[in-house]
Amino acid sequence: MKVNFISDAEEDLLSIYKFVYINDSETHAEKLFAGLYNKCLTLKDSADRGCIPPELKRIGISVFREIILKPYRIIYQVIDDSVFIDCILDGRRDIQTLLQERLLRS
Repeated sequence: MKVNFISDAEEDLLSIYKFVYINDSETHAEKLFAGLYNKCLTLKDSADRGCIPPELKRIGISVFREIILKPYRIIYQVIDDSVFIDCILDGRRDIQTLLQERLLRS
């Protein structure tokens, strides 16, 4: 499968990098960025391994899946033979609200 990053997910990666760079170090920012990016790429071989985010499952939405690189949650969809990374969120935040704002907007 091909792994694609939608623009929101690209912005998430950049924001995470910048935050860690400013608040910790360039080394940690680069290591985290690479870890998140590579975790996303692992979906090309096994996209079905993720689970439905519980916040979405509760309201009957099952088209999104997630994998975790603690504390980050990588939310994605599988469409035909492609994986689309929709967002990369810090699991310590209010995920219910973030998912509603980001994934359910029309």
